[in-house]
Amino acid sequence: MPNHLGVPLKKTYPAQIRARVRDYLHQHTQDHPDAYRHDISHWDDIRNPAPNDLIRSAHHPNPISLLTSHSYHAQLVCVLQKFPSDIGLEFAYAHVFAPSAIPVALCSLTFERAATLFNLAALHSQLAASEDRSAQDGLKRATLHYQNAAGTFAFLRTVALPKLSIPPDAEESPLDLTASFVHSLEFLMLAQAQECAWQRAVSDQYKNSLVAKLAAGVASLYTSSLDSIRSASPQVRDTLPSAWIPHLETKQRHFRAAAQYRKSIDHLEANNYGDELRRLIDAEADAKQGYNSARRTAVSPAVVQDIKSLLDVLQKNLARAERDNDLIYHKDIPSSSTITPIQDVIMVQSIILPGLSDPNTVAGGRVLFADLLGWGASEAVNIYNDNKQTLVKERITDFAQELHNEVDQTLRSLNLPSSLEALERPIGLPPSFLKKAEQVRSEQGPERIETCLEHVELLARRAMAVLDEAMDVLDSEASEDETARKQVPMKRPPSHEANQELVQKQERYRSILNEAASSDEVVRKKWGEWEKPILQLALDEDELELLVPSSTISTVGKTQAAGSTTQVHARALRGLLESLDDVRHSRGELVSRAQRRGEVDDIRPRIVTAAARFDRDAEITPAMFTDVSDEELAKYDRFIQGLVEGQKKQEELLDAVKSTNEKFLSSRKEDTSVKEREQALQNLDLAYAKYREITRNLEEGLKFYNDMINILTRFKEACRIWSNTRSQEAQSFYRKFSSMSIQETTVVEQASVQEPPTPSQTPRRPKRVANLPSLTSAEWQAEELPPPPSSKSR
Repeated sequence: MPNHLGVPLKKTYPAQIRARVRDYLHQHTQDHPDAYRHDISHWDDIRNPAPNDLIRSAHHPNPISLLTSHSYHAQLVCVLQKFPSDIGLEFAYAHVFAPSAIPVALCSLTFERAATLFNLAALHSQLAASEDRSAQDGLKRATLHYQNAAGTFAFLRTVALPKLSIPPDAEESPLDLTASFVHSLEFLMLAQAQECAWQRAVSDQYKNSLVAKLAAGVASLYTSSLDSIRSASPQVRDTLPSAWIPHLETKQRHFRAAAQYRKSIDHLEANNYGDELRRLIDAEADAKQGYNSARRTAVSPAVVQDIKSLLDVLQKNLARAERDNDLIYHKDIPSSSTITPIQDVIMVQSIILPGLSDPNTVAGGRVLFADLLGWGASEAVNIYNDNKQTLVKERITDFAQELHNEVDQTLRSLNLPSSLEALERPIGLPPSFLKKAEQVRSEQGPERIETCLEHVELLARRAMAVLDEAMDVLDSEASEDETARKQVPMKRPPSHEANQELVQKQERYRSILNEAASSDEVVRKKWGEWEKPILQLALDEDELELLVPSSTISTVGKTQAAGSTTQVHARALRGLLESLDDVRHSRGELVSRAQRRGEVDDIRPRIVTAAARFDRDAEITPAMFTDVSDEELAKYDRFIQGLVEGQKKQEELLDAVKSTNEKFLSSRKEDTSVKEREQALQNLDLAYAKYREITRNLEEGLKFYNDMINILTRFKEACRIWSNTRSQEAQSFYRKFSSMSIQETTVVEQASVQEPPTPSQTPRRPKRVANLPSLTSAEWQAEELPPPPSSKSR
């Protein structure tokens, strides 16, 4: 029976590497998954046999298992340089001391790496524990393996665990991958390595003073292991086997006693009989306390026998020393506080193997996804593209549209160009207006609006119906819960408390739909108000001409008035309007060039070049490419500057238009027939503007409701999943209650042996279904649309 503790392996299960990695490559990279099919296959081949290999290694540890685990960890480091931690690939590991329990499953490559390091350290500990420590070579190998195990645990604690983040919506966290737990195991490995060093010193008959210091070092390291696990949360401490802490306490007292015993021999040889007695008394007290504690717990018999043997030696020597002192020496026995403490000497240290700090040395000739752009660089490309699209849209396209709208609103308020066209073309319709009317006819404007109004109304009803269906699911579950509570006592929150988050989301969604319904009503009223003028726009050209009166100015009159003041102002006004058209056209060309530049703009080559300058082992993040991104975005500054210069010129022209238009209107106040024609043209022009406004509102409404229905459908599915989970819980409570009732009735105790899950079948708690996030996930919040356009904008 061994007197050392070996750390078991964390049991794991196969992962869906092939499917999940292909999905991620397809959805988040520009590369086709088939380009990396060999890498994906190799990753799956070296990972998924690992569960069976590790199970065999637990019973027959060997150096080959170490090499395999080192190589797999190195490949994981390379993979983490290419992918983010969460790519939708789930890894499942049971607790190290509960292999048959339901495992913790996380979509985290960092979790996989941490668990791999843990198992690598566990393999080192088991190889050490399997050595024959009765031989010098066995002691040396055991000492080295324990130090390697301690170094691996130290690497796990300081490098891997700080990067492991547990999602807030995770059902459980890996309690054996906490800093205090791993630190305790690290000290345990060092303590057992130091114990091997002490054993070699005893075997080689080193001086008692040195052996005492080595034994004190063993006791110190066992104490550190105890302190680390005691500083952990009760939840973490409770995961340890019942004999674990008593084992550490027994070892701690054993080697404190051993140190005092060896030091007492040193005092005896120096004729310090009083100090000898004090050391023996203290040692006997420690050994007796450790032995009595070990007997009452499930400590290994080998450990109990070790401390019992030491206690027998101490009691024999103490009896001898007391007899000699009483009969011969008559020395005073000093107190424990007055004797010099034994200075501990630590001969071991945590050894971090080169393959951990430099994975390239053990990764082998084939590195997974070597040609794939790392996720940090890839994310930098995505961030740049997002920033580029935002810049082009907000600071170029939208800004240009605002300037366009400013011109349109100003000219509309001045009744331009209708007033000029009424003067310049007293009979018939202006070409600009004929073009607008043709557009309405070709789009079948009135019929299009009526159809869109019906579709919007239909989609609005459908969206509200989906939301009502989701609430029906929750109401049904609440009724089932109430019925179940009358039959079986259940220790879980009632439905009205458990579904509070879902109900709050439903209220927000309903509020958004109500606001949208109000905006829809505004659009319908707008259509009712402008339906007749818009219908007129769809008339034939001959019918439209009848709606616009001709002015009374004859051709002769026009010739005679050519040199009049009105004509002078009219020509000046027409020139200003043409200049405004030139500014608008130049601005449109500027926007088009910026958009074309954005379409062909590819920062990827520069990112790849910049990424190549970093060390291969460096953790590349998107922030490292900020300077490159800023330099590339600066290419769009000239387009923005061009818009600003055009804005200044436009403002000057609008001011001139306003001034000239006042003079123009003042010179023709008495011409009533022209005014009537102007008014008719202005009304039809305004009807066209309202037509464009209504169609734009309806397009926004259709898009809003389609997006909202998709979100509400996912919400309904989440409610269904939540309801099913609650129903399964209720059935589980009912089965347990029924089982307890049968046992109480028959008064028969039955021990059920549950087979541990096979590596090919991972036990599951209710988790994500149909790729839907959990209820507490921030993804739901992120998917909520902003409130629909207000009535002012619609």
